[in-house]
Amino acid sequence: MPRKLFRQERLDSIIRQLRETGYVSVAELSEIFGVSAVTIRSDLDLLERTGYLLRTHGGAVPINLGESVLSFAVRQRTHVQSKERIGAAAAKFVSDGEAIVLDASTTAWHMARFLLSHHDLTVLTTGLYVALELLRSPSISVLIPGGPVWREAAAVVGSWENSILQEGNLQKGFFSGRGLSLEEGLTDANQDEVALKRKLIAAVREVNVLVDASKLGKVAFASCASLEEIDRVFTNREAPEDFVSALRNKGIEVILV
Repeated sequence: MPRKLFRQERLDSIIRQLRETGYVSVAELSEIFGVSAVTIRSDLDLLERTGYLLRTHGGAVPINLGESVLSFAVRQRTHVQSKERIGAAAAKFVSDGEAIVLDASTTAWHMARFLLSHHDLTVLTTGLYVALELLRSPSISVLIPGGPVWREAAAVVGSWENSILQEGNLQKGFFSGRGLSLEEGLTDANQDEVALKRKLIAAVREVNVLVDASKLGKVAFASCASLEEIDRVFTNREAPEDFVSALRNKGIEVILV
């Protein structure tokens, strides 16, 4: 009978398996190492805290896969407290009776939860989960553009032509992305999603960006909005002071939460 591994040996083995297969399950690891599921969950929790992986239902995926290929359900588990604070702060900038735009990001989903007490809102969103959350309130009218659905992100994508963008009075838009940099502005990974997001950004009077500090300074595949198009940025207090100062020097209001 092979000896049981010390914890560090077990952790190293889990990391190797993640890199080789892209996924590990609690049940499989428990059988491989001959330890309880509780022990494996504890190992995975530790590896998540130290930045090696992201926990999923029943297992984990490696953090270095990048958010661009992770499902909405997995991304819901990342930077949760920061996203909740950002969403709550952004919701305070919405007034009853307004028409606004929310993208399909998990931060927008958190924001939607804080909008449920508002009255007479009209919300245009590309996010299916965001729309379902908003439908819990009878005081919010929800609009979803037609088009292909990106399954992993639960988002409508692609080019969308509709008179609402030309004739609707869309006061404010709230958008996230994979990165926000001083050179490229707000960027995202999926070209089809970016194409629709650009149209929405052009249609609103005020552009608000919702990004946690981990995305500051990063650049993804395509630009959604230049810094000149952005009116306000919501991020957490861990944001680098020099980056925040640079945004403010360009006339962008920065809300730290």
